[in-house]
This record gives sequence, structure tokens and C-alpha cells, in this order.
Amino acid sequence: MVSSLPSLPSVLGTDPSSCILDAFRTAIAKRVSDALPPLTIDQAYAGVDYGKKGVDFTVALPRFRLPGKPDELAKSVISDFQPDDFVSSITHDKQFLHFQLNTTSLIREVLNQIHTLTYDSPTGKPSYGTNTSGAGKKLVIEYSSPNIAKSFHVGHLRSTIIGAFLDNLYKACGWEVVSLNYLGDWGTQFGMIATGFEKYGSQEDLENDAIKHLYDVYVKVSKDADSDPNVKVEAAKWFKRMEDGDESALANWRVWREMSVKKYIEEYERLNVSFKVYTGESEVGKEWQDRALERLQEMGLISDVEGAKLVDLEKWKLGKAVLRKANGTSIYLTRDLGGAIERWERYKFDKMIYVVASQQDLHLSQFFKMLSLMEFPWADRLEHVNYGLVLGMSTRKGTAVFLDQIIREASSVMHEQMKRNEVKYNNIEDPEMVAREVGITGIKIQDMAAKRINNYTFNWDRMLSFEGDTGPYLQYAHVRLTSMERKNPELIPLPPPSQIDTSSLTSSQHARDIAILLGSYPDVVKTALKTHEPSGVVTFAFRLAHAISSAWETLIVKGEEDTAKAQARLWLYLCARDVLGAAMRLLSVRPLERM
Repeated sequence: MVSSLPSLPSVLGTDPSSCILDAFRTAIAKRVSDALPPLTIDQAYAGVDYGKKGVDFTVALPRFRLPGKPDELAKSVISDFQPDDFVSSITHDKQFLHFQLNTTSLIREVLNQIHTLTYDSPTGKPSYGTNTSGAGKKLVIEYSSPNIAKSFHVGHLRSTIIGAFLDNLYKACGWEVVSLNYLGDWGTQFGMIATGFEKYGSQEDLENDAIKHLYDVYVKVSKDADSDPNVKVEAAKWFKRMEDGDESALANWRVWREMSVKKYIEEYERLNVSFKVYTGESEVGKEWQDRALERLQEMGLISDVEGAKLVDLEKWKLGKAVLRKANGTSIYLTRDLGGAIERWERYKFDKMIYVVASQQDLHLSQFFKMLSLMEFPWADRLEHVNYGLVLGMSTRKGTAVFLDQIIREASSVMHEQMKRNEVKYNNIEDPEMVAREVGITGIKIQDMAAKRINNYTFNWDRMLSFEGDTGPYLQYAHVRLTSMERKNPELIPLPPPSQIDTSSLTSSQHARDIAILLGSYPDVVKTALKTHEPSGVVTFAFRLAHAISSAWETLIVKGEEDTAKAQARLWLYLCARDVLGAAMRLLSVRPLERM
């Protein structure tokens, strides 16, 4: 169903066909610019902001820097005001003008757009909340990047959760995304494992869980190295053979790497994350590393200190960076430089993002600075999205931090909680899957709820609670909305939108609150693209869940005798379900239908 609103001039950067609130804002901007020449509609539009405390939109008059006092300017806008399809009232408050939207149009147009873009989208996929701002652009994003043979620790979990969100977000904004998992699959630890495998390795354990077994071998051989310095000497020799391309040293390493990747793919699938490319430090060609060193050498940026190669970045307050050790083996800064050049050659990206902890801020600043000193024209397309630490994450017994242990524990706690309601529990087809999904949602939402730069304390009890702003609460809200169709079979299927009368919703403040929130979702997505913050989307999801929860008592569907009213309310709830589900999927959470 096409919008029935009057046509408006177009404003650069707006698209009412994907965000209906753009039309309402344009109508406000037109009123303001018509009343206050020489202000253009584009300038006026930039001044239309969301209002606070029950106000839909607000314009701060001083921002336009027009001659005349705010009172006089306000009078010009208000003097011959007549309500129309877009705006029902304007109030003047000191330097501000507050605009209330026409409730009838607002509710009808928002629900209409959600329905159309969810079920009759031009792409065939639900597209409400998406936009085409990145059409024709390519993003390369590196995230997660665990070390093979070391535990998948909490830092990698944060990178994975934030990275998967950004991966989804850029796709939702029309970008082509190449997601890379840059594995720590090279370095002296492989010399250690190779040395230790002869003594502690088991083919059976390796096939069963390569990641865990190689980690166990690494822990044992590291313990040996504490008392026997010879172990490290042997390990260094072994790694040197790998670097020199000695087939006999590389054969085992290849098998270990392949088996580890296979295991990781399974783990990521549980987290609802997938990568286009599994790459790794080992795959950065020596030629690119040498080319990076040559370029720095030619530019006189390298100095030799006791055989090691350093770059002096003191001038930019970035210290001195080591590029190659005295024994000639590469370190990961050199591999990062080589890797970036190689990626540019391969992907010709418009932007490349590294999702890496803030502890690595200096390393990334050095790395980016070197690329810009090397005068690569694409050096300014690189971006570091950083994040704080997770404190106190361990299982309840306080033991190791393998990701699968954390997921297993979260699942079992949720499973216990679910069993308490026997009737509901017996209706769930696959309770173990549901328990796992709710547990994973708890982990993810706790991680993304605050600004990513903040450290946060991992809290088992809060994370898995159905009370308060938690992952399980969001899943519960989605399940409850999904159950509306099952509980009201006599209203299903709903008539097409053009035949649903939404006028009965106009008198409900709850319906209005839900509608304006739903209408703001495309803006939430655009803002997240600017800030790279998942917390804005999490906050939106909670606000929506709360608004729905407040409406249940008054906007009843079951037991409403007036069919037209019941249909309109059910449609509102189903649109809310579709938008809440879209926000959850953007956060890489799988919305559940029963629990």
C-alpha cells in the first residue's frame, strides 16, 4: 500500500520510502523555511531534532543564526498555522519550537511502511530499517581473530560480538562486506607445540577437539620450558624452519590449522556468526613484508639497533616500533603492514575496519601511521574500532575461559530455569536449543548494552535474568509478540493493510508511543553506522520491549469484541514483532518464537 500523504519537496539525504519519519521532518522543515526566508528547506531540515519528554520533534531557532529575536522568528512560523496531515500542533517555548505529529497519519503510515518493506520488499528480503547509503562501496572488516592453540578468550568474544554487529550493520546500509577472520596461526608458539606434540600429542584427542588438544599440549610444554631453557631454543629452531619453508616442519602445522578452523566454524555457527574468509598471519606473503620494509628503508625511516630493525615514531608521540627481530624472524607489526598492502591489492576496499581491543591502541596507531608515512593513498581508509575489557569472566567455578564452556554453562543455567514451568516446558520442541539461544543472547546483550569502550564486569546472575534489561527479557518480549497469532487464530490472516482501520488506535497513547518508536528504527540504524556503537540498537530494542509491555493491559486483542479494533491492535503488535526481530538480528541474535 502506497503512502497517502501529500507530496513534498525532496531533501538531500532523506528517503521517505525507507524512513517515513523523513516525510514528517521534511514537512516541518518546509513550514520553517517558508516562514523564515532566506532559510532553505535543507538548512531547516538539519535543525529538526527528536524532542524530549513527550515532544515528537523540536527546532532550536538560534542554530539558524537568522536576524531577529527567537520570539519574533517563532511568531512568523506559528502565526497562520493550520493542522494538516503531518503536524497537529506547534508550541513555542523560549528558543524552541515543538512539533506534534498528526497521530492518525503517524500510526497508519508507520505500520504501512513496516508491513510493505517486510513482506513486499523490492529485494524479496525484509528490508525495514535498511538503507542504500553504502551502495557500490566495499568494506573489509577483520574481527574475532583468535590464536590457534590458545583458548578462545574473552577479548576474542568481544571482538566477535562487536564485529558481527558491524558486519550486519554495513550490509544493512548497502555495503558489500568482506569479513575476515585473521587467525593467530604463526609464531614461536607453533615451534613450542611442535616440540611438545612429540611428547604429549594424541591423534585421537586432536580429531576430537583440535583447539582444546593443541592448547593442552601448549600448556604442558610451556611448563616444561619454565624448568628447561632448552625447550624454547628447540621451539625457536622449529619456527625458523617453518619460516624458511621447510616442508617437514610445515606438514603437521597445516593439519593442525585446518582442524582448528573446522572446529572454529562450528563454534561460530552457534554464535550465529560466519566469515567470508579465514586467513591468518601465515598467509601474509613474505614478498609483501619485504616490500613494506624496503619502502620504509627507502624513506629513511628504519634504524638498526643490535641487529633488530626499528621505526622511530617519537615525533608523533608513538614511540619506537620493532619490525624485525635480530634473528631475522618477522613480528606481527611487519605481518600487519604486509597484510594491509596485500588486502588492498586483492580487494580495493573503500574502508577497512580492525575490531581490536583498546589495549592495542598504540600498536594500531603505529601501524596506521607507518602506512601513511609510506604514502599509500588508501592509508586513510583504515579504521580501528576498539573496545574495553571484560572483567571477571569465568565459569561459575572460576575455571578456564574456553568459549564453549561459557556457552555450555549459560545454556544449562537457562535450561534449569525453563524446567521450573512444566506446562510451558512441555510445549517447546527443542528445549536444549532454546536454552542455548537464550544463554547466548544473555552473553551478547550484556556485552553490547553499554558503550563499547567501557570495561564491564561479567555477571552471571544479571545476564541470565528475565528481570530488567537483559538478553532473556528481549527474547521473552519477541516470543510473547509471536504468540499473538497463535492465540488469536480467528483474526488470522489479517486483511490487507488498506482494509485495516487504524483509527481506533489514535486515541491510545500506548499505540502512539509504539508507532513513533517503530518509525525511528531506520534512524537508529543510520546513527549506529556513524558511531559504530551496538549499544544504541540495544537501547532501542529495550525501549520498544518496554513500550509493548506497558500496552498489553489496555490494548487487548484476546477478548476485544470489536473485530476492527482487535485487527488494528494485532497488526500493531505484529509490526512491533517484525521490527524487534530485525533489531535482534542486526545484533546477531536469533529471535525465538517459543520459549
